[in-house]
Formats: sequence, structure tokens, C-alpha cells
Amino acid sequence: MNEQDKNKSNHDESLKKVQGDLGAKPSSWSRLLSKRWVFPAVYTAAAAIILTMVWVYQDNAAQKPLTPDTAAVGSQDAGTTAGETGAVNSDPDALEVVASAESLAWPVDNPGDVEVVKPFYDENGSEENHVEAMVQYNDTFVPNVGVDIAREDNKTFDVKAALSGEVTRVEKDATIFGTIIEITHPGSLKTVYQSLGDAKVKQGDVVKQGDSLATAGRSEIEKSLGNHVHFEVYEDGKVVNPTDLLPQR
Repeated sequence: MNEQDKNKSNHDESLKKVQGDLGAKPSSWSRLLSKRWVFPAVYTAAAAIILTMVWVYQDNAAQKPLTPDTAAVGSQDAGTTAGETGAVNSDPDALEVVASAESLAWPVDNPGDVEVVKPFYDENGSEENHVEAMVQYNDTFVPNVGVDIAREDNKTFDVKAALSGEVTRVEKDATIFGTIIEITHPGSLKTVYQSLGDAKVKQGDVVKQGDSLATAGRSEIEKSLGNHVHFEVYEDGKVVNPTDLLPQR
């Protein structure tokens, strides 16, 4: 074979090789990308991923705790709103929350300055209790449904609200009971104060525990007790022994 034929043979083999490469079967990726539905599907999946990331970010941002600055602003706004409406102290719901956290207190400034001069009549009490807790008026004896509190020196003293609540009755009965004040408390409790001097509150007033209601005074039905306050407690409309609820002195 001469040189010319040899070169022609090499040229033909190279041409076949190139043509063979061009005619090779496409790869799996090439076949996949050649489908008409591939690109729309890819776009849809990408959009779904982006939207999911946005939702996750927004949810995390919403649940992020307030920073001290943000919390301060929120508290300031709440205080301003309450101040503008003027409903902070008169809100019945707020009063109920306060009252529910309170325990019954002695209706005086300092419980150590007073003593119980007539106890509550306990149906299941001792014979001594039944004798001491009887109230005599003229020729009639009736059980004492409260406790009577007085100073040893018989001086008058301020009578305080034993619980926060609303004044639902103010009545002056100089003949038998003296001035009477009734306070209804959120929940099921009601307190009654009798044998009072001049009242310092009126019906409809909202009072806080420890607010001054009146001064201790005298009553005809218990005139032997001198200056004192007759204190009653009702729960669900039924009279209860105040000393079971009052703190130890």
C-alpha cells in the first residue's frame, strides 16, 4: 500500500469514529431533559420550596419572644389605654381577680388592739359557747350570728373593709342596730358591719380591703358592750363563723 492509500485509509477511519461518536445514544439526563414536562415540574418544585421557606420564616418571627424594649412599649401602651378609659380600678373583672387573691382580714387597723367580746353561736359548740353567744334584748334571747369586737378600754376605733368589694347597703338604724354597712364581694362572700357610728362610704362605692368604712359605735341591742363592731360573714347566703376564716392574731 502506497503512502496515498495509507493516508486515505486513516482519514476514513477517523471519519467513521467521529460519526460513531455523534451517533452514540444520548445519556439518561439528556433523555430526561428532552421531556416537555420536566422544566415546568422543576419550576413548580422550586416555587413550592421557596414558599415553604417563607412560611417557616414568618412563623418563627411571629413566635419570637418580645425583647425588653418591645415589652416595655407594650406595657406602656396598655397603661395608656387603661388610663384613658379610667377603668382600671372600677373593672369588675379586675376587682374579682384582686378579691380572689385575698383572705378575710380583721375589720380593724391592728387586731392586737381589740378582742372578741361576744363570740359566734356555734350550733355544735360547747354549752359555754351557747351561753356566751346569746344576745339578750329586753326579755328575748337570740343566738349571735356574728362576732362582736371591741377595745379593752372601750374607746372607739376605725372599722375597715375585711375584703375588697362593693358597698350594697348603708342603713342607719339608731333604734336597735346602729349604722349598718353591707359589702358584697366577688364570688360567694358577703360581710356585714353593725353597731357603727357615722358611715364613711355610701351604697355603690367600690372599696378595697383595709379601706375605712366607719367608726365603731353603740347599738341598743348590745348596749352592754359599749363601743364595738358587730361583724357577720355570709357564704352562699348562709351565715358562717367569722373566726373560722379570720387569721390568728
